[in-house]
Amino acid sequence: MNYRESCFLTGKGYMGNLYLMTTIVNRKDAKKYIEIFNENNLHVMYLTLGLGTASNEVLDYMGLDSQEKAVAFSVIEESTWKIIKKRMERDLKIDAPGGGISFTTPLSSIGGRRTLEFLLEDQNYQKEAETTLKNTKHELIVVIAEQGYTNLIMDAARGAGAYGGTVIHAKGTGMELAEKFMGVSLAVEKEMVFIVTKSEQKNDIMKAIMKEAGLDSKAKSIAFSMPVTDTAGLRLIED
Repeated sequence: MNYRESCFLTGKGYMGNLYLMTTIVNRKDAKKYIEIFNENNLHVMYLTLGLGTASNEVLDYMGLDSQEKAVAFSVIEESTWKIIKKRMERDLKIDAPGGGISFTTPLSSIGGRRTLEFLLEDQNYQKEAETTLKNTKHELIVVIAEQGYTNLIMDAARGAGAYGGTVIHAKGTGMELAEKFMGVSLAVEKEMVFIVTKSEQKNDIMKAIMKEAGLDSKAKSIAFSMPVTDTAGLRLIED
């Protein structure tokens, strides 16, 4: 991997004002949220389906229901998040009981400049000084790829020290613009791979994935990571 592809892989801290936005709303309301995202130049999203699992007591207390959910993942710059948050609160009443939830998690690494440009597209991003989070022993690596290449991704990850990962299916939006930007045809159906690893192994794993299954491969993978502040059930990794 050359400097151009690795310059956004960082060893410590997180990338200033760059975040993963996760939005969970009732499936019937998803279109309205996507429209607001698109109006604010947030075109590249990954959508999957979910189902609420809280008890009836919790649902009643919070004014929620057990309807099927839509889950949207987007990489977002801080100023864009502030605008979209205001629109979700003002226009879609996300704060009302049963409205849904949207939250951001700081990113620590992006798997190459091309990946960064693809994910942010029209958002105005200026890289800031990195900030260190204390006591973050683990990282979550998220890999988004064409369907059918999970084994290729995990073989590369395990070769660099990863123990395993979790795969979910998702649908990509904004792919038309991505094809124009990248000059390649990207399938709408995607697989998202979640890998939790020790912080000191994160860079090696991401580099291995991008080398074997990156944008120049058939998998067309993009990857980013975020700090994990606490864990349970990772004794194997710890040992």
